[in-house]
Amino acid sequence: MVRTGTGRTGRTGGGGGRGGRGGAVVKGARRPQVRLPALEPHGGAGLEPDGDYDGVELRDLDLAGQDGGGARFMDCALTGCALDETRLRHTRFLDSVLTGIRGVGTDLAEATLRDVELVDARLGGTQAYGAVLERVVIRGGKIDYLNLRQARLRDVVFEACVLVEPDFGGARLERVEFVDCALRSADFTAATLADVDLRGAVELGIAGGVDRLPGAVISAAQLLDLAPVLAAELGIRVEG
Repeated sequence: MVRTGTGRTGRTGGGGGRGGRGGAVVKGARRPQVRLPALEPHGGAGLEPDGDYDGVELRDLDLAGQDGGGARFMDCALTGCALDETRLRHTRFLDSVLTGIRGVGTDLAEATLRDVELVDARLGGTQAYGAVLERVVIRGGKIDYLNLRQARLRDVVFEACVLVEPDFGGARLERVEFVDCALRSADFTAATLADVDLRGAVELGIAGGVDRLPGAVISAAQLLDLAPVLAAELGIRVEG
């Protein structure tokens, strides 16, 4: 594993270009512009499979162990909800804000998150393999053992959060930014990266898939820290 502790000192807004390797332009992520309408409190007892939630707020609900698989959340807010072992497979979150959610073993496999803000989440062992994330900001909080294998991430920003052992194995990452966040023991095995900006990571640890870094941009300081593992990957002997 390689760990660095040097992030970039500044960045421009999403959607713009930034200088990368050899002066090449790195395409920035397009951030969601979520403007929720006036919301109605959720009046139901909990979640329903294939449910349709439009313009509602779910606040401080214990949704642990419930099944909302295949549901659609449109213009919704989930605030302070418990999602331990909650089944949300194939669920669609569209133009929604999730704030302060918490849970262990939440199942978001093959879910779709489009134009979504995830703020101050405390999650562990979240299963999001095969998921599609487009125009998503994950800001603050801590997520342990996030499984994004075979997922598709496009225009995604991880900002001021802590990711412990995230698994991006076989995933496709396009226009993904890591801004002021800690990325610990990340696995990029068999992943495909395009315009992935790692310069803003204040902590960068790579446990696997360093050979997949073409398509990413790192800082000069991060390059120095990555030198030993890059040399090992290339079979270069370093002596003296």
